[in-house]
Amino acid sequence: MKTSFSTRPVASALLAAALAVGLAGTAAAQQNDANGTVGGSTSDNTSAGNANGTGLPQIQQQGDVSFVSGGVGQDESKALQHAERQWPIALRFTGRGGEFLADVRVKIVDAHGADVLDTTSRGPYMLVKVPPGRYTVHVSHAGVAKTAAVTVGANGSARASFNW
Repeated sequence: MKTSFSTRPVASALLAAALAVGLAGTAAAQQNDANGTVGGSTSDNTSAGNANGTGLPQIQQQGDVSFVSGGVGQDESKALQHAERQWPIALRFTGRGGEFLADVRVKIVDAHGADVLDTTSRGPYMLVKVPPGRYTVHVSHAGVAKTAAVTVGANGSARASFNW
């Protein structure tokens, strides 16, 4: 007696199992972490899946400083523009023709020369929470560096735009 064996049902079962494991891993990665971050960790390089209630990209933390950057898409851009008033420092990065820029290196230094923030923007807008005081913002894009002094008041916010 000859038995025939088809590999199709085995391949289908393996494919279904692989998909189930992949979907479960994605769902677990999007759950809240211990810090209340949604949509991945604070080192997540995307804002996809972020449900922080404001439409903002993922809020990042560096030392005592919170910051958020992005604005490549229209929804994210509008959310960042709307949130500017609640953040002490608002930065904007554009090209010569007014086009939005990303991947701008940002370094913020306090009045005593201490580094406050050293990161790279993910889009044309960056919002930074710092205590009131005087700061120097150093930015660079495509090898061209620029600097601006900003003063954050007790109840206000400072804005700086950089154009290459």
